[in-house]
This record gives sequence, structure tokens and C-alpha cells, in this order.
Amino acid sequence: MLLGWAIFAAVVAGMLALDLGVLQKRAHEPSTREALLWSGVWISLGLAFGAFLWVWMGPDDALAYLTGYVVEKALSVDNVFVFVVIFGALAIPRALHHRVLFWGVFGAIVLRGTFIFAGLALIERFHFLLYGFGILLVVLGAKLLFGRKETEEGPPVGLRLAQRFLRVGPLDGSAFTTLLEGRRVATPMLVALVAAECSDLIFAVDSIPAVFAITNDPFLVTTSNIFALLGMRSLYALLAGAVVRLRYLPPALALVLLFIGAKLLAAPWWKLPIGASLGVVAALLGGGIVASLLPWSALTGSKPDATSTRPLQRSGKCPSTMSPSSGPDQAAT
Repeated sequence: MLLGWAIFAAVVAGMLALDLGVLQKRAHEPSTREALLWSGVWISLGLAFGAFLWVWMGPDDALAYLTGYVVEKALSVDNVFVFVVIFGALAIPRALHHRVLFWGVFGAIVLRGTFIFAGLALIERFHFLLYGFGILLVVLGAKLLFGRKETEEGPPVGLRLAQRFLRVGPLDGSAFTTLLEGRRVATPMLVALVAAECSDLIFAVDSIPAVFAITNDPFLVTTSNIFALLGMRSLYALLAGAVVRLRYLPPALALVLLFIGAKLLAAPWWKLPIGASLGVVAALLGGGIVASLLPWSALTGSKPDATSTRPLQRSGKCPSTMSPSSGPDQAAT
């Protein structure tokens, strides 16, 4: 197992170093072609690691990893929408988004790793917690599927927390802090980073238990989570303008959470093969994406209004419209 951990750590460290040392040398707004290329690179890397596990650990462990990877990758779409809201609220230029996202992903890796090992330690000592995770996933899935849409929406929880506790000055290029009246203060870049980390903390409440429901192997849980996170920057660049079109993905995600929660609760009496679990998850997510991309007239007979295309959020309320100037100014008060 030490070999697997060493290969995994080397790959993650190497790709993060490449991202920080090469791709961030020049701040720029990535083109759709560039975002598509790097999304392909990150996904290919995650799948290649799954192929390595197939050869090294066998098909069952490889399928468990791939199922966890697919679930985490799909749940990360909600992160993309929240990032869009945060950057828009703080009026951060698109060319600077990558810097915030890089350090946001780096922080998320540290936080997720801590939560995973703490959670596994608790499960090993108190096995009944697994059934608590199952109930949590069912409740979250039902809330996402049947929850009432809010008519009055506010900013994400993470953004509200960051703006409440940070003294904020004006944007100063890509810097996270700046001098204002002789004092070191945060810039909107730091507010965005803290808000992104707080949001990921909230997202981890359902994403990590979802993988625990698939496998309790610390290596598989960690690697599936981290490989799904590594491609977040490219996924954001690719989907930022199109995420609101994925109307049927939130219900599909809700069904995935319900399925995984029910599978975990039924484990003492009935065990579904991991290959079948992967097939169900892939079918639900694929169906949601295909249904979202089909012409509206083919599904509903009419085009949706602006509010109907807004994805449901696991992290709380998100605004449909926010003035770009509202973020830094309100944060400074």
C-alpha cells in the first residue's frame, strides 16, 4: 500500500507544481479550448489512476474508486455555481479566477484529507456511524429533490462569513492582501478564497459520506476525492457560463444521494455489487446531463424561464443577480 500512496502523492504534487509554476505564470482568461483540453487531462489522469488500481489492487477496488470519483466529480458541479456567484459578487476579473481556484483547491485537499481520516477513525471505533451517514444522505437527497425553492435569495453562507469577519480593501491585482491607510487588509481575492473554502466545508458534509457509503478503504476514499478536486479549476472554466443550463442535473444528483444512502442503510441485509452501483450512478448522472442538453421543446413544449434553470444548492441560498460592486463595498463596511 505504501507504493500506492507514494505514486498518488507524487502525481498530485507534480500536477500542483505544474499548475502553480507553469500555468499560473501569466494571469489570463482561459479559452474554451484550453479549459476543454485541461479538463480532458485531469479526467484522463483520474481514469488512468483507476486503471492502475485495476491492475494493482483488482477490479473490485478499482470500481469502488471509479464510483467514488464519478460521484465526487458530479457533486463538484454545485461548487462551480457557487464560485460563479462569489466571483460575480466581488467583481473579480476572470483572468484572476485561476489564482483563487488554485489555492482554494489546495486548501480543500488539506481539509478533505483531514475530514476523511477523522471520519474513518470514528467509523472504525463506532461502526454504527455509517448508518448515520446513510440517513444523512437520504435526508439531503430528499431535500435536494423535493425542497421548496426560496423566493428571496441571499449570498452563499461562505461569502457572508468571509465578509463578516474580514476587513476588506480594494482589489490590488492578484494580491490577497494590500495596504489601506497604513494597515494590512484583505482584498476581494482573499474574501473569495475564504468564501470558497467555507463553501467546500459545507459541501463536504454530503460528498465525503457519499464515498464512505461506497468504500471504507482510506486509500480509495482519499484518492477518489482528491482526483475529483484536482480538475476543479478547469471544470469551472469550462462550465461557468453553461452551468445554469444543466437544469436536470440537480435532481439527478439528488437521486444519486438517495440511492447511495439507501444502499448504505440496506448493507446489513443486501449488498449490491460495486459494478452495479457504478452503473446506476452513471445512468442517473448521464440521464440528467442528456435531459438538460436536449431542446426544451422536446421535453416541456416551451423554453424555461430564468429562475427554472438555476441549479439547486446544497450550500444554502445563492443570488440570481448581484451587483458586482456590492461585494467589496459591503465587505468593507
